Amino acid sequence: MKVNMRGIAAFGAIAVVSTLTLAGCATGAADESADAEGDAGSLVVWVDAERVDALKGAAEAYEDKTGVKVDVVAKDVDTIKDDFIQQVPTGKGPDITMGAHDWLGELSTNGVVAPLELGDSAEDYLPVALQAATYDGTVYMLPYAVENIAVLRNADLIPEAATGFDDMIAKGQAAGLAQPFVVEQGVEGNPYHLYPFQTAFGAPVFGTDDSGSYDATDLQLGSEGGTAFASWLGAQGAAGTLNTDIDGEIAKQQFIDGKAAFWLTGPWNVGAAVDAGVNVAIDPIPSPTGEAASPFAGVKGFFVSSESENKVAANDFLVNYLGTEDVQLALFESGNILPALTSAAETAAADPIIDGFKTVGADAVPMPAIPAMGSVWEFWGVAEAAAINGADPAATWQKLVEDVTAAIK
Repeated sequence: MKVNMRGIAAFGAIAVVSTLTLAGCATGAADESADAEGDAGSLVVWVDAERVDALKGAAEAYEDKTGVKVDVVAKDVDTIKDDFIQQVPTGKGPDITMGAHDWLGELSTNGVVAPLELGDSAEDYLPVALQAATYDGTVYMLPYAVENIAVLRNADLIPEAATGFDDMIAKGQAAGLAQPFVVEQGVEGNPYHLYPFQTAFGAPVFGTDDSGSYDATDLQLGSEGGTAFASWLGAQGAAGTLNTDIDGEIAKQQFIDGKAAFWLTGPWNVGAAVDAGVNVAIDPIPSPTGEAASPFAGVKGFFVSSESENKVAANDFLVNYLGTEDVQLALFESGNILPALTSAAETAAADPIIDGFKTVGADAVPMPAIPAMGSVWEFWGVAEAAAINGADPAATWQKLVEDVTAAIK
């Protein structure tokens, strides 16, 4: 399943912070609001602690230009979503919060987020970022970062990228490795990491509607591709190329120790491999079928509170200040995650590691944000682990589909 360009058409028409030059940003809407009220007002923005410094320059520039004071508040990343949902209805929450796109179903259901007007700037974002920022055909998030998994290759052990899954295993075996490829699994499975292989069999979780949004009534797990994927999992388990005894730490250690040449993981693990002296190359995810292996994309961004008393300024600050290349690169510097703004992403991709993840991300699809996805996670990994460990693939997958269907209903 590729990014739905029809849906995008339907809804869309490395400087550091201290050197931000934002005086030319369009701020007419906020200026008009301030003139009408006679008081510019203020905005409270919740972010995680690592992102505070990256936003200070933009906050100061916005206040200088419009008179609207922007208070950037550091929040615990583990509690920020729940705090936002609880406090917005009371009127005590922030005007803007940082968050992940897959919160959108919950945020929308609770009525705590307001639509965002991107205007002509919608076309300036990576397609997958724009799709992830949209829920039921409406944009709710200003995206700033896109994250997906890819294959880390030990280029000293294997000089060239694999052309497919079987070729990857063959290359590793030719290099004398008993376990050429590792991916985080565990006793309950890990469908997030295995999703690219599932999509290569033509079995996405959900289909999409005309707006490009995921459709909870179009469960595609039970397609012929899903059953074929389950059979492939069983074959890989029998061959030892997939192993539920390998968790995240074991996978990392085997790659770092040179016992595995290929590791399917995210950018969050690159530093550990590089620090250990591994010559890391970033490769596309090798397909077991010849079709594209599309991973999930996780997109980070900013939401406007439905109860904000200064929505015009909040929208203006997000679109015309946090949506600039300078600020998106400052956020990139603070987290080393590919920027969502296309121009900033291209600048960041001067780093070959970032460029590698960007290339793989071109085939990525947003992780579903619809509430029905919760019913999938509950059963999905357990079924995959069972198939890997020798359970009848067809029967196991059929039970997964039945369990998910009943849970959604």
